[in-house]
Amino acid sequence: MASAYSDLQGKTAIITGAGKKTGIGYAIAEKLASCGVNIIIADIGKAQEEAGQVSTATSDEMKAIAQDIAERFDVKTLAVIVDVTDTASVQRMVMEVTQHFGEIHILVNNAGASFGVPSAIENYDESAWLKTIDVNLHGVFRVSKAVLPVMKKTGGCIINMASRAGKVPPLFNGAYGAAKAGVIMLTKTMAKELAGAGIRVNAICPGQIMTDIEKWRFELEAAVFGTTAKEREQEMCKTIPVARIGDPAEVAALAAFLASDASSYITGQAVNVCGGQLMEL
Repeated sequence: MASAYSDLQGKTAIITGAGKKTGIGYAIAEKLASCGVNIIIADIGKAQEEAGQVSTATSDEMKAIAQDIAERFDVKTLAVIVDVTDTASVQRMVMEVTQHFGEIHILVNNAGASFGVPSAIENYDESAWLKTIDVNLHGVFRVSKAVLPVMKKTGGCIINMASRAGKVPPLFNGAYGAAKAGVIMLTKTMAKELAGAGIRVNAICPGQIMTDIEKWRFELEAAVFGTTAKEREQEMCKTIPVARIGDPAEVAALAAFLASDASSYITGQAVNVCGGQLMEL
């Protein structure tokens, strides 16, 4: 299969939180598959009553996505149920993937959610706060820890999905911002620890990307301000130099680059994908 990143051909990637076609995880799975990567669609596999702003993927959706990607890109795929807040579940996922593929070359820690928002710190429900931290930060730790003994055999790369919210304080979503800031520092720590093992670790920090969560945000703001979701989107675009909301495929393009040898001298970085909304030294 012709690919801009031919070195990815035949490698195996786990992407957590990849079970919804409207999400960044799916876009990354699709992009990597187009480069000849075998794909593991890892998600919670059931609708959750407290899934934050949007519904989570069911096992049937995951299987359908895995089958579709396999047929379209002629790669091997597997749908695996995982709860990143449960260590035993994470370990079972890694065992199942290893049994099917033997090796794990790429890990994309994409699973994430917000609970209890919008809430100011003084009113934030403690259980919702802790659950948000557990999914977004501790989940990255658990999955990475479980995958590393396998990845160390071949070398590889880990891509952690952070956020612009990890660099700029998000109002009324403090747990998510704190968790994503933690992901950025965890990324840097892992990059230092794992460089000698031939494993690069980087983070991606998306800004406003048109996913279900972003749509939910505009709808929520519209209700608060007595306007429409489209008008809230237009107001947001005024804060973005390129004057539009990003597409999940644009995040996926960066993920493929970071997974490939084209980025062989890049590790420990938190790269913004935000249309210039965030510019820093």
